[in-house]
Amino acid sequence: MGHPGGHPHSAASTIDYNENPFIVIWEVTRACQLKCVHCRADAQVTPDPRELNHEEGINLIDQIYEMNNPMLVFTGGDCMMREDLFELADYAVKKGMRVSMVPSATDNVTKEKMQRAKDVGLSRWGFSLDGPTPEIHDLFRGTPGSFDLTVQKIRELVEMGMPLQINTVISRYNYDHLEEMAKLVAELGAVMWYIFLLVPTGRGQADACITPAEHEKVFRWLYDLSKTAPFDIKTTASQHYRRVVFQQKAREHVDGVDKHEINYEDTLTKDGASKVDGLKRAPKGVNDGVGFIFVSHIGEVLPSGLLPIVVGNVREKPLAEIYRESPVLRDLRNPDNYKGKCGVCEFNKVCGGSRSRAYGMTGDYMESEPFCVYIPEAMRKKEATPVNA
Repeated sequence: MGHPGGHPHSAASTIDYNENPFIVIWEVTRACQLKCVHCRADAQVTPDPRELNHEEGINLIDQIYEMNNPMLVFTGGDCMMREDLFELADYAVKKGMRVSMVPSATDNVTKEKMQRAKDVGLSRWGFSLDGPTPEIHDLFRGTPGSFDLTVQKIRELVEMGMPLQINTVISRYNYDHLEEMAKLVAELGAVMWYIFLLVPTGRGQADACITPAEHEKVFRWLYDLSKTAPFDIKTTASQHYRRVVFQQKAREHVDGVDKHEINYEDTLTKDGASKVDGLKRAPKGVNDGVGFIFVSHIGEVLPSGLLPIVVGNVREKPLAEIYRESPVLRDLRNPDNYKGKCGVCEFNKVCGGSRSRAYGMTGDYMESEPFCVYIPEAMRKKEATPVNA
């Protein structure tokens, strides 16, 4: 059952991801005016006539609430293209849910709509900014003028006193400009920098992904940045950032953490988990279908928007039943059955690798994270064992 009026997951350390998600993403519409090169949704100009109607949306919110009141994010397409967006948000917030939205920065985002979002009580508003200059951002977003409009909307939002989250997809387009990007995020007054590592799906192609070694460099850079940045940093489709944080903390012996004493699995189930992993986020590693679930504009349920395997439809079965009983989701929630090095890695309960990237690169969501350079201890020990031993 949910917790009316309370903070979601007040007993967060006891969440069982086999039963309930930590966060639900609902793609309220596919309609969007932008043409982003990496678009997961292959967004379209007009709303799909099959998308969940208002009554179905209200019913879905009720179902989500009953799953221990997880965080709810409205996304798209461009969620602003949905006419009853604020009615849905108002309904959820009045139930005691923590709701945020990720609209596209277009002329649809007026000051009136921002004020309405604040009045409704949205906990955060996310804007995407994928480069520190118009040249980089506009190329990535496929829309000239998008950078200037986004920055303008961000400044208006911050003036209004609404907490701002800036979302950035790291790819070939902006890899060499991350220092400038971090400065811009700070200057714009964001409370959160949400980093996505490109997953080759939808319009996001493999040749735009950075290399495994570059992923590692980005994670170490983010870890160092997190110590001084005036904003929080969170990552998506980059589960191995959690492994890097653990390793860096252990090297520094922060809070008495010694790398030989860390039981990574235990760390995730204790109240002090966020202090140890430094991420101030879910107490256990969230991954596709693991504490994370995605509902499409037509009610299809997927492990995430980046792992395009339909595991059910809320028009046919309750969300809770789909989440708890889908064979695909149960598979995803069993890291010991992951293939290759992810299956034997000592960090697999903390990290698990991006299941969506494994699927995007190999066609198998249980394969190893293809952009991870780490060699697990079990594999290193095996290689070090003499043949005749």
